[in-house]
Amino acid sequence: MKTVNAEHYTYRVRWSPEDEAFIGTVAEMPSLSWAGDKSDDAFRGIQTLVKDVLDDMLDSGETPPEAIADRTYSGKFMVRVTPESHRQLVIDAAEQNVSLNRLAASRLVH
Repeated sequence: MKTVNAEHYTYRVRWSPEDEAFIGTVAEMPSLSWAGDKSDDAFRGIQTLVKDVLDDMLDSGETPPEAIADRTYSGKFMVRVTPESHRQLVIDAAEQNVSLNRLAASRLVH
């Protein structure tokens, strides 16, 4: 079994006007969050919570989610669009003298 490192998980801290607090979350465990008065507090809180949850999971024999950063990616994925959108994308690619793949990739990263 791979070693689980909570520091490799994908954390985010944002301000929540509804909670009037900073909220720390972790992408690999979307049901977890931590509120703090300062962004640093929310970040430390969610990291500590994740470490505790990982310890509990390992103690009970559960398999923790793999960190997004530790996964291997092929660089390929399929996206379904309507036939009309597909046609328009092909036209746009032809007009820009690029492949459909290059056009789609450039639009996805912006």
